[in-house]
Amino acid sequence: MKRIEWLACEYGRYGYRRITVLLHWEGWRVNHKRVERIWREEGLKVPKKQPKRRRLWLNDGSCIRLRPTHRNHVWSYDFVMDRTSDGRPIRMLTIVDEYTRECLAIDVAKKLTSEDVLERLSDLFVRRGVPEHIRSDNGSEFTARCVREWLGRVGVKTLYIEPGSPWENGYVESFNGKLRDELLKRESFETLLEAKVLIERWRQAYNTVRPHRAGLSEGESLT
Repeated sequence: MKRIEWLACEYGRYGYRRITVLLHWEGWRVNHKRVERIWREEGLKVPKKQPKRRRLWLNDGSCIRLRPTHRNHVWSYDFVMDRTSDGRPIRMLTIVDEYTRECLAIDVAKKLTSEDVLERLSDLFVRRGVPEHIRSDNGSEFTARCVREWLGRVGVKTLYIEPGSPWENGYVESFNGKLRDELLKRESFETLLEAKVLIERWRQAYNTVRPHRAGLSEGESLT
């Protein structure tokens, strides 16, 4: 089926179960067994996955154990680095709602500072509401005095992970992995503007098109 081949090419990290979900959303009446058969006949496959990360929740009494239970309960944010085709560095600020798994924003620039973090957060707080907690690493942009004081004034509690322990920020780390796997490793950005356009297009597709576990009906699986 040509449509399966096209979707497999467009979404290179999706397996046949995710492709089946996309086909259902498009109105195709086909079960996952038929998609799997076509998948195997055409020699389609997902590249070998990376090793599993250590689990997020620790047995000690640290704040890392805070598990999101509702929308705007815990947001996570982090930085991702990449380069344009001519070797110029670009930096991305990714912000995720841990409960809904929605990517709230990806800011792309040559340089991002604590002031840029504050500007993005204030915009999101106005549009989406203020989260109860924000989880991040101990980078200077997140622990800057102006950031901590401003978050305190608006009533947001900060959760900083231990240095050198990215698995403790598992939600945003998982998202960043998908961003790299599905876009950054597959696209060569000629300019910063092109990077901004393609990354924002991918973010919107991630939130609205990409099949997430929460959107599957009972009995369906993505594994």
